[in-house]
Amino acid sequence: IMAKSVPAIVLAAGASSRLGQAKALVKWGDETLVKRSVRMLAESDCKPIIIVTRTELQVDVMLESPDTLVVVNPLPEEGRTGSLQIGLLSLISELGRTPRRVLICPVDRCGWNRETIRSLLDCNSNTSPVPSGHPLLLCDIERVLSLPKESSLRENLQIDRINAPGEHMNIDTPADLEALQ
Repeated sequence: IMAKSVPAIVLAAGASSRLGQAKALVKWGDETLVKRSVRMLAESDCKPIIIVTRTELQVDVMLESPDTLVVVNPLPEEGRTGSLQIGLLSLISELGRTPRRVLICPVDRCGWNRETIRSLLDCNSNTSPVPSGHPLLLCDIERVLSLPKESSLRENLQIDRINAPGEHMNIDTPADLEALQ
């Protein structure tokens, strides 16, 4: 029996103030980080895929990922959990129910690949891969929806760790970007 596909949320609403350019639109090879995330999620049969972004990036992100639902967090400075909550509410609305599991992919934590996802999809609890740290397989959806927007998932959820392919990458500064090239 084929497993039901797992939905995914790509978080791409950060201000990127240290980097000086939108992380979602940073090129890695011949594709942007947001396009790469969406491609690998789609190849891993994740659907639907929802991207949460900020107002000024909405059009560019939509152009980079035509087969996804792009939603805007009007107040991204209130925190990543707030963006995640907007994505989860859109997903629940899209599916007509609360999913059991969702893959959460911050666009700037790009050291994962399809094998990382495959390892995570074997799990049934909140799980993140070592060493890449992302994506996060989220199972406590109701709990996340009840958290304050600025709260940290790490401090509020029990997250299991599994060994999975990938590397720890965080695109935050011009130096991180140079290392990517």
